[in-house]
Amino acid sequence: MEKDANNYEVNLIAKEQLNINGKGDSVLWKDAVVLSNFISPWDTETPSKIEFKALWDEKFLFFCFTVYDTQIHIDKKDNSKYSIGNSDRVELFFRPDNTLNPYYCLEIDTEARIMDFIAYPNKKFNYDWNWPKNDITVKSSKNGNSFTVEGAISIASLKKLHLIKENRIETGIYRAKYNATGANNFEPTWITWVNPNTETPNFHIASSFGVLRLMH
Repeated sequence: MEKDANNYEVNLIAKEQLNINGKGDSVLWKDAVVLSNFISPWDTETPSKIEFKALWDEKFLFFCFTVYDTQIHIDKKDNSKYSIGNSDRVELFFRPDNTLNPYYCLEIDTEARIMDFIAYPNKKFNYDWNWPKNDITVKSSKNGNSFTVEGAISIASLKKLHLIKENRIETGIYRAKYNATGANNFEPTWITWVNPNTETPNFHIASSFGVLRLMH
């Protein structure tokens, strides 16, 4: 199990390949640690339950978010990153080190659209950068009480970006939840695994990251 609040143990898949279908229903997921201690430090209401799981093998880091929420807001004006950025989504940030110079962001909405970008300190974002398409697979699904976002990221791409060091991946795990506040107006609630201890919502800060530990 997790050793402390900011560490998550990613169990190793021994033999079978995990098939990503967006439902998170592979029997292999039963071997994953369930991370559910998500918080919204800047909001008084307790966020809806989120379960995050991760597994890995020699080729891929697998992840699965299950969010127990059916009031989903999605901006479908187009498929731009701006549109995804205005939608309910889950997020994974990866960094080589705590300088955040650079770090890499994956923001994925409930229809598995990906807003990926490279970022630098003080919220300098380069949206022209993309995670190599052959190195990431993401699928999603919805049912009566939740939505699921499931994906696989190649170990090779994580290594190429210097994101795996001594079997550790420094990672931020987040969710953006959009709530209706009036006619055609939605305001986000920001939800995080690690409390960054900031006065206002900010995931783009070193203190919001934890560690994924690749177990053997």
